[in-house]
Amino acid sequence: MTREYRDDGLENDESVRTERVSGKGDLTRKRTVIASETADESSHGSSMQLSVDEATSCCGCVLSVHGLTSDVLGDDGRRYRCATRRVLKTLMTDQRHVVAAGDRVRFRTSGPQEGIIERIEPRHGVLTRAIRGLCHVIVANIDQVLIVSSAAQPGLKPHLIDRMLVTAEKDRIRPIICINKIDLVDPADLQPLIGVYGQMGYEVLLLSATTGFGIERLKRRVLGRQSVFAGQSGVGKSSLLNAIDPGLDLRIAAVSTENEKGRHTTTVASLIPLSAGGYVLDTPGIRQFQLWDVVPQEVVGYFRDLRSYDSLCRFPDCTHTHEAECSVKDAVADGRLDVRRYESYCQLLAGDLE
Repeated sequence: MTREYRDDGLENDESVRTERVSGKGDLTRKRTVIASETADESSHGSSMQLSVDEATSCCGCVLSVHGLTSDVLGDDGRRYRCATRRVLKTLMTDQRHVVAAGDRVRFRTSGPQEGIIERIEPRHGVLTRAIRGLCHVIVANIDQVLIVSSAAQPGLKPHLIDRMLVTAEKDRIRPIICINKIDLVDPADLQPLIGVYGQMGYEVLLLSATTGFGIERLKRRVLGRQSVFAGQSGVGKSSLLNAIDPGLDLRIAAVSTENEKGRHTTTVASLIPLSAGGYVLDTPGIRQFQLWDVVPQEVVGYFRDLRSYDSLCRFPDCTHTHEAECSVKDAVADGRLDVRRYESYCQLLAGDLE
């Protein structure tokens, strides 16, 4: 090779001296992924569906996610502890976790009760929030979200309900507002709030896991459906699930007497089958609910009570805060719109999406 190098006259070629041959380059850092593009980009997942060998893979549903592994219930009725294929994490870079409870997946078995998730099927009914600039998919493939709050211990937080309603409107999930612990207050005191949500078409359930009030009505709403119970810590989500199906025997704890804040007895979102039919997802308590992929200018479209007045304003780009001849502000002044709901809208419009 040295003789050929000298005979070809390359010894005096300066370009050869500056060129380097390396095993690492742009081409070696790429990988080829065989996939098909999905038409729906609103599923909060990758727009690319990986191609997998369906003859050697199995279908299943993710019951819960524990760090790097997930509990998957296969269609064969067996449970598997599955890791996630690395390429899925590469394709879904804007998400805090690649897999979420409720996901339909295809996985390849690597042992009697172990496997590797190779593909996540297209999602629908996704409940999300933002954490540190990333999309946190709380649960996927749900039919309805039950926004659980408590009348006391801890106190009712209407602004948190409004934020979750915005997410439900955005992701087209049916919301049901559940107010637990009404045995601790006079239900008549809740009627103004119930009336505001009822006029907008939202269903509001008054419940008490302690006395059993409203439990049968709640049970009829969740049977045969896939529902998620979401709300702040201590409002009694797990207690309501135990009341619906006593066989679940979920762990519960009393609210702190010092600050009336709940203790995190539920640590991960879990998909739980009901004995009478249907599935429920019990989620950890939410103390902050930052909206994902919602810009302030879109907020009015997710407020059912405000959006009917939005097109009646003088200016087409009216923000309904300081402009003259604003139909939304006029409706608030006349008592046709609830003042508290308008204040909640102004907070979100100002960029307070946390």
